[in-house]
Amino acid sequence: MNKNEIMNRLTNVFRDVFDDDSIVITPSTTSADIEDWDSIEHINLVGAVENEFGLRFRMKEVSGMKNVGEMLDIICERGKNV
Repeated sequence: MNKNEIMNRLTNVFRDVFDDDSIVITPSTTSADIEDWDSIEHINLVGAVENEFGLRFRMKEVSGMKNVGEMLDIICERGKNV
């Protein structure tokens, strides 16, 4: 699966978690760009992404993610079977 396909799946996860079909994410998207993205929703988002891609983020990865691009890179790197 290539990065574009992963971004499409990530977009759907974001839309589901934040219940907003108008969300469009890019690699530079951060929590500041999505109104309801707070610490609680971040936990929900991480869980939903893990379920979607069949992987588990390490605590260090979760706390270190600064934007969607970093999440995408981790999925590409660790999710060879996504």
